[in-house]
Amino acid sequence: MDLMGIGEFARVSRLSPKALRLYDELGLLPPARVDVDSGYRWYAAGQLDQARLVASLRQIGVPLAQIKVILGLDAQAAAEQVADYWTGAEIEHAARRQLVGYLVDRLNGKRSAMYEVAVRDIPARSLLTMLRHVHADEQIPVGREFLIGRMRGGSVPSPVGIAGAPFVIYHGEVTEDSDGPVEWCWPVPDDQAAAIAARFPDLTLRTEPGHQEAFIHLEQERPDGAAQWQVAGDALFGWVLDQHRKPNGGARMILIPGTGDPSAGRGPDFDLAIALR
Repeated sequence: MDLMGIGEFARVSRLSPKALRLYDELGLLPPARVDVDSGYRWYAAGQLDQARLVASLRQIGVPLAQIKVILGLDAQAAAEQVADYWTGAEIEHAARRQLVGYLVDRLNGKRSAMYEVAVRDIPARSLLTMLRHVHADEQIPVGREFLIGRMRGGSVPSPVGIAGAPFVIYHGEVTEDSDGPVEWCWPVPDDQAAAIAARFPDLTLRTEPGHQEAFIHLEQERPDGAAQWQVAGDALFGWVLDQHRKPNGGARMILIPGTGDPSAGRGPDFDLAIALR
């Protein structure tokens, strides 16, 4: 087997030696042989195709962890993974384009009329809650486990109407860099609250006072990520300030019961809301 040193392989693969060392450490592109004394890496010509595949996937922004998964798949499954990734990237790009337009208008002194804001009264209620510090890639699986796995799976009752809808409070930004915190809330009937809480000793039972909340209704849970949230959230907070009202806490995502169609890939309707003082 003819081998190339890391310098020559870097030249013909158009990858830097630094990148090749990183891909080796991550198990993406291990060398064909490593000198036991010097640690020098040697590569085979047959590894060029995989090297170019890794480079191409990085060019379109695929994270290294996902590349590792793709490399372990057969050709058809790998192609599907790449197509799915790019579909998500295009959705996110469209949302970012919308956010850029919104920011340009905002900097030019224009207000967005994209969303209609309404106000409603929410009565005092008992909440069973879970507060966690999570990053962007963690919030969906953690929330799904709480809302679906534990609450719905445990047949935990809730009051009727919008006051009984489960919701999430974002007490801080949730991104790749910021971890919230996030509070998942499940309203429970007042007369059953103590008994229900006893079943979940790791959760917190608290009473939320009656209040008004401003909200924007969105027809379904959108897949276009943080950019869409930024536009809707800024519009909502802007409306609150224009009305000389004071927000009480962070943004809320209220899941509307009985909406959505998981079999069709459609998420639930939800309201983006802010509790008002």
